[in-house]
Amino acid sequence: MKKEPRTPTFFESLLPVLVLIGLLSLNVVIFGSDATSGANQMGLLFAAMVGGLLAMRQGYRWAPLLEGIVKSISSAMPAILILMLIGSLAGTWLISGIVPALIYYGLDILNPRIFLFAAVVVSAIVSLATGSSWTTAATVGIALVGIGQAMGIYEGLVAGAIVSGAYFGDKMSPMSDTTNLAPAMAGTDLFTHIRYMTITTGPTIGITLLIFLIWGLTFDKGTQMGQIEEVQQAILSKFHISPVLFLVPLLVIGMIVKKIPAIPALLTGTILGALLAIIYQPDIVLKIADATQGSAMAYYKGVMTAMFTQTSVATGHPVVDELLSAGGMFGMMNTIWLILCAMIFGGIMETNGMLTRLTQSIIRFAHNTGSLVASTAATCLLVNVTASDQYISIVVPGRMFASTFRERGLAPENLSRTLEDSGTVTSVLVPWNTCGAYHASVLGIATGTYLPYAFFNLISPVMTVLVAYSGFKIRKLKQEDAA
Repeated sequence: MKKEPRTPTFFESLLPVLVLIGLLSLNVVIFGSDATSGANQMGLLFAAMVGGLLAMRQGYRWAPLLEGIVKSISSAMPAILILMLIGSLAGTWLISGIVPALIYYGLDILNPRIFLFAAVVVSAIVSLATGSSWTTAATVGIALVGIGQAMGIYEGLVAGAIVSGAYFGDKMSPMSDTTNLAPAMAGTDLFTHIRYMTITTGPTIGITLLIFLIWGLTFDKGTQMGQIEEVQQAILSKFHISPVLFLVPLLVIGMIVKKIPAIPALLTGTILGALLAIIYQPDIVLKIADATQGSAMAYYKGVMTAMFTQTSVATGHPVVDELLSAGGMFGMMNTIWLILCAMIFGGIMETNGMLTRLTQSIIRFAHNTGSLVASTAATCLLVNVTASDQYISIVVPGRMFASTFRERGLAPENLSRTLEDSGTVTSVLVPWNTCGAYHASVLGIATGTYLPYAFFNLISPVMTVLVAYSGFKIRKLKQEDAA
């Protein structure tokens, strides 16, 4: 008879994680901000190799490990396709004047002192409407980063405000996939889950808004107004700016709200951006195509170049030149490479049972409601770090803790809320997680740069644990449900 692989020990399960943390730390010291350009990817592969060798020592053959890797990568394919389209969309939205127009008019409307507060609110509204933090980052997020940089506000603060608002909306929107996934894993319904989340999410977003409002009031408005006017003039020197350009991003957001899948919506936005570039910015398109006269072939070459490779528009103003640059589809390749390597590591860790072994060790310390919620939150964070995917950080702890919550007489919405407070929102704080890699790439700001300022994401898991320990509105199972 075929011998079944044995269960990994705790040390065996922890060893690949320790190797990964050690290699990633070493990469930061040696490579600095260039660590995500290959060093971190190799670190993930080396850690996966350690996990694979230990799995073979457990009795696993290569075939099931490879199957687990393929399954893990397959789960990330939608994210990879979206990233590629975001790259091409960024290129056509740049040369069409859509992004410059958003920056230009945004500088007219937003006061530097309330900008961070407004960035959270705007990002939250768009994310609530679309149910997607990814769509929010790729649309208003890009524009807000540009406006913030033009105002001279530190990019980490700006990205932290955007991520905070985007994940508030993603977490609370009934159209969000994670908001639907969490109650499904815990065994409750969607709207009970959303209502119960307000107990922790309300105070968290309130504290976040207060922090950004107070921080913004410390800015010196007067010293920034001259720079804002210079930025606007530099944009006008190269682009024909019109409110008509807003129609495309509004259409893309509208398509997402109408539940049109993200991939066709983003592809539509890319094509419409290309058409607007030819209509409104023909000189820029021809310059990118290295052509002197307008022709169908020249315009085609110009917009296609913007879609797939690095594109920039020089104005002579250093701040604006930094803003008016896009990497196209090629610019997303480092991020895609990082995601693929992360999913290889996550696939091996889940297939050989090491991920489950680590989480089981955490459960042993859960002696009361507060410690049970804290253990669940810690497990969600652990899975985000090791499996590198927010969906797995909801599914795995959800499956593991559902029976424990029920056995202790706790209603399933306690678990679903904890999964969102700790799994969904912390995924964007891990550089090699699909969410962290995506937002860093789309916003053009490293995960480690915005992490200290993503206050909503940092406070959420702490808030859910504090509420659990306080016993405030901890819902119990009814007698018939517990039976």
